[in-house]
Amino acid sequence: MSETQHSDTEDIGRAIGLENGGMGTRRWVKWLVGGGILVLIIVGVLFWLGRNGQQTLQYRTAEIQRGDLTVSVTATGNLAPTNEVEVGSELSGIVQTVLVNFNDTVAVGQPLARLDATKFEALVMQSRAALASARARHQQAKATLLQTERGLKRLQRAHTLSGGRAPSAGELEAAEADLERARADVAAALATIDQANANLRVDETNLSKTTIVSPINGTVLQRNVDPGQTVAASLQAPVLFVLAEDLTRMELQVAVDEADVGQVREGQAATFTVDAYPDRSFAAHITQVRYGSQITDGVVTYTTLLDVANPDRLLRPGMTATADIVVEQVNDALLTPNAALRFRPPQQTAPTGGRGVMGMIMPGPPRRDSRPAPSAEPGRQRLWVVRNNQPVPIAVATGPTDGVSTVITGDTIQPGMAVIVGTAMR
Repeated sequence: MSETQHSDTEDIGRAIGLENGGMGTRRWVKWLVGGGILVLIIVGVLFWLGRNGQQTLQYRTAEIQRGDLTVSVTATGNLAPTNEVEVGSELSGIVQTVLVNFNDTVAVGQPLARLDATKFEALVMQSRAALASARARHQQAKATLLQTERGLKRLQRAHTLSGGRAPSAGELEAAEADLERARADVAAALATIDQANANLRVDETNLSKTTIVSPINGTVLQRNVDPGQTVAASLQAPVLFVLAEDLTRMELQVAVDEADVGQVREGQAATFTVDAYPDRSFAAHITQVRYGSQITDGVVTYTTLLDVANPDRLLRPGMTATADIVVEQVNDALLTPNAALRFRPPQQTAPTGGRGVMGMIMPGPPRRDSRPAPSAEPGRQRLWVVRNNQPVPIAVATGPTDGVSTVITGDTIQPGMAVIVGTAMR
């Protein structure tokens, strides 16, 4: 190589930094790698912004259907017999025998249990003896009265025959007083008979009450007594049996919330379920909506009674039931999902930054559409339909709702019309 060529090579090496042990070469390599990474980051950001800018707003729709709608009120309560009677004892004593058991069917007047009647039988005997004694005293008083009347008549005849000289006026007055006392003794004897007779009836009634009988035709729900048990009825009659009358008909008592009680009326139909038969529904109808309120933990409810047929006796007193009371039935109506009535189109926004790549890298703040959404007429609501990929409102009148669908009426709505229920980004 000539000297001239060697000199040119050294000048090029100094220009690209090959001198000083290759330090310049490594510096250039670092700059090239860093620049390449920066370019990749910028390209990735632009690609992501480009994809994000391509997302469009899609509307989810549902069709308006023609069908039937049932509006119901849900309430919970418990089943009870139509007539439940607690049978107790007015007397104190020892239970001698118990003649019925749980679930037994009983008739009016059928003995349920018997108390030890020894004391009450003795009282009846004593009252009968007192009555016999009173009747004997009555006969004695009558005999005395008859004797006194005859004695007075003799004195009066003698007084007349003697011309008033004998007997004296004092003796006649004494005889007349004896007659009045005899008559009073007869009246007192009659009163004593009545009193003795009344005491006898009380004792006989108590004796009859030692046999506790059923007051109704029904079924034994509870038996709270056993033979040999002592019954104390000094302050309050103890409940020995609980009877239910005719379990083929029952009563469902439910608590209706104050927000729903205005829709509940007598005669409305209802269905209910119980935990014992979760796959079976039972029919009922309302017989009474009580005005008195019940307040539990601040919640106001009103007791409502439903009549239930129970021919198979599957339902039992005390079962918890959940009832659905049909308060309104609409047939052959146009129905829309409630989500369509709740839908409101989102406000459109537009970026204010520059366009192109710089606009994507540095977007400006969004500009909101200041145009207000059209409002529905008073007493009406809006449904939204898609036209040219834009939501368009339709005013409709709404009717009853079951919480899922609502009855609607309007001049421009038809079955099968698609209404917007939501949005999605795609």
